[in-house]
Amino acid sequence: MDDHDLPRNPANYVPLSPLSFLLRAARVWGRRTAIIHGARRITYAEMLTRCRRLAAALAESGIGAGDTVAVIAPNVPALLEAHYAVPGLRAVLCPINTRLDAATIAFILRHSEAKALIADRELAASVTPALAMLEAPPTVIDIADDQVPGAPAIGAIEYEDFLAAGDRAFTLQLPADEWAAIGLGYTSGTTADPKGVVTHHRGAYLNATAMALEFGLTPESVYLWTLPMFHCNGWTFTWSVTLAGGTHVCLRRVDPALIFPAIAEHGVTHLCGAPVVLNMLIHAPETVRRRVARPVHIMTGGAAPPSIVIERMEALGFEVHHLYGLTETYGPATVNAWQPERDTLPLAEKALFMARQGVPHPLLADMAVLDPATMASVPADGQTIGELMLRSNTVMKGYLKNPAATASAFAGGWFHTGDLAVLHPDGYAEIKDRAKDIIISGGENISSLEVEEALFRHPAVLEAAVVAHPDATWGEVPHAFVTLREGAGAVSEADIIAFCRAHLAHFKCPKHVTFGPLPKTSTGKIQKFTLRAHAEKGTPV
Repeated sequence: MDDHDLPRNPANYVPLSPLSFLLRAARVWGRRTAIIHGARRITYAEMLTRCRRLAAALAESGIGAGDTVAVIAPNVPALLEAHYAVPGLRAVLCPINTRLDAATIAFILRHSEAKALIADRELAASVTPALAMLEAPPTVIDIADDQVPGAPAIGAIEYEDFLAAGDRAFTLQLPADEWAAIGLGYTSGTTADPKGVVTHHRGAYLNATAMALEFGLTPESVYLWTLPMFHCNGWTFTWSVTLAGGTHVCLRRVDPALIFPAIAEHGVTHLCGAPVVLNMLIHAPETVRRRVARPVHIMTGGAAPPSIVIERMEALGFEVHHLYGLTETYGPATVNAWQPERDTLPLAEKALFMARQGVPHPLLADMAVLDPATMASVPADGQTIGELMLRSNTVMKGYLKNPAATASAFAGGWFHTGDLAVLHPDGYAEIKDRAKDIIISGGENISSLEVEEALFRHPAVLEAAVVAHPDATWGEVPHAFVTLREGAGAVSEADIIAFCRAHLAHFKCPKHVTFGPLPKTSTGKIQKFTLRAHAEKGTPV
């Protein structure tokens, strides 16, 4: 077929961008509540107007196509609005982790070449010194919030005043090219400077659409922001909820004492969170913890949640959906698609299946478990370990100013996740470990996640992490670092080891146990590299 005389034109080709989700939501659901923040209610029509004003004000201050606008804030309306206003200028949004220290914030502002920074006054203690470290600091717009009265000013103008000066009729622009950058997100940088992950409009549109489909979002959905919007653009739910015409419920702080009442007050139907959030809800004080009145869907990822955590969440009335992804894949990449025939399984067996990372989400092009040395597929036997690799429009453009890391990540035509996995006969992938976290003992591979799974079943264990400990005989043996539940009573190293020996092959059991709080990254991930250093040197955590 010769179709050369059928070119693209404005009638048959429009670049994909999640910005279009807000334009449609305001048209279709203009009077519906888009955002709840404390006593505030913002409709979709008002949200569009506010985003237009923000974009216009940024343009008046000199922001244009390709410029970076950074935002550092908890889950407040301003951060959500920036997800539309900044792309509507064809500029690039750079959300910054609120838990970072001043030096890292300064690094990100410098590396991203941010021309403007929207900063919440509650974060003045880290943002103000970060700005002082810069030779040419960006224009700063403050977010003042009556939920944190008295917070000190950072910049010269407050967010609402800044918006008021913007033109309410300003036209938000779709990108000229859907491959254009929409976002810049930084990895946690646990062992080196953070890497800047550049994402594009096409990928954001597709990933957000996939999440709305996978999570079953509708105009009746009420989404509680327990997941930071700064983390992979809130796993793209900043756009997904708007696509569905649902309601965003903002939450400044992740606290069970706030989460359980918000669920009841607003009729929350969906939320997301890392396994640490699930653990927080499970172990909330009895005066706070309650079974939800109707099922609440919760997506979790970032690390494989132990099956006992899934069991306990289901017992509280939450329906757990397990996903897997990285900053480089816009957040979620694979999902544990539930098979209806498993409905009749006992809860413990269901939870074990649900702990798998699963299959590609509806708009992820391909997933494979490959031998990284040969790039050959491993057998789908549930035992042979390879590296989980991905290929999709929903994979990043690359790392900003880091061509070597970009080339390495895409070697062989696949995105290398760095996670070691097996492929089960049913096509579901299950991560066994990060490549750097696998323990090789006497020539046998031991999955730290498998040992952690057993540890979490101990009734006294709140948190656990397992790393390699040097051993003269075996090369490496497992070393467990354990945080006990409050009021757990006396639990010894011997108790923990004996418990593991009752649930695991003996060579997989910890030979060393250290008790105490676990070091975490700014996104709540356990810092295993820190634990490995302590295990190697025999020093306290």
